[in-house]
Amino acid sequence: MLEKSFDNRGKENYHRGPAARLLAKATTELAAAGVEDARLDAEILLAHACQCSRAELLCGAHDIDEEARERFEAMIGRRRRREPVAYILGYKEFYSLEIRVAPSVLIPRPETESVVSAALELIGNRPGLRLCDIGTGSGAIALAIAANLPTAKITATDISSEALLIARDNAARLRVLSRVDFRLADCWEPLDNVEPIGTFDLIVSNPPYVQDNEIELLAPEIRCYEPRLALSGGFDGLKFYRRIATQLRQYIHKGGFVVLEIGAAQATAVSEIMIAAGAVGVNLKSDLAGLPRVVVAAF
Repeated sequence: MLEKSFDNRGKENYHRGPAARLLAKATTELAAAGVEDARLDAEILLAHACQCSRAELLCGAHDIDEEARERFEAMIGRRRRREPVAYILGYKEFYSLEIRVAPSVLIPRPETESVVSAALELIGNRPGLRLCDIGTGSGAIALAIAANLPTAKITATDISSEALLIARDNAARLRVLSRVDFRLADCWEPLDNVEPIGTFDLIVSNPPYVQDNEIELLAPEIRCYEPRLALSGGFDGLKFYRRIATQLRQYIHKGGFVVLEIGAAQATAVSEIMIAAGAVGVNLKSDLAGLPRVVVAAF
């Protein structure tokens, strides 16, 4: 199999090297296992195994030693079993940040960046703003906001102590740990026996919103590997929106906002839940695919 690439002078060159053979074999194996982007995944994993960029790999600028080959074959074995690439790599890029992930946290999705964008648009450069991220998981939303708004005071909660360990590690690596207070809590209920979480100008959340009877219909990468706790939204997918809404007015300042990620076809239902909780106005924000992805409620 001939592999086409470009050298540093921009001229085409063709090579029949070890990378081409390894990628061809891995792509065939992954495709046979039902992996949708088999070639791309193989390239990402081989570059990671070789500790180089995809560009360096594809232009033949990096040698593949036996240790790298063994790492790659082990990773392909995991991907063949439909383990997500992000768990294999140990990280996922989110809002231009490298977020560490593990099976105890949901993998940040590109569409969730819409929550961060909506929050930052509302906040502007407002100093001293207090923000709460409910169900922070890996910390992706809270840390993206912290990285872009140094003056914000952020509280990030999660029911999973394992998730909070990962979120704290991410905050430390991104050098924002001193500006984010991580709390063990079940929605509004503190589980860490310390002071109440307080009140906020902005509350954000990407809560579990998959209907329980639809979880088994999800791709193997999701249903077999990602934490069920972060997926299950109850019989209609709206359980956690209702829980957030129940005590919302105790925690949101007058003039504050709530920014929530939603699933497909949930825009009307979540908007109605927010209005019933006292919202004076509700807007929808779309993701990059043009689908309603975020409910913004004003209080």
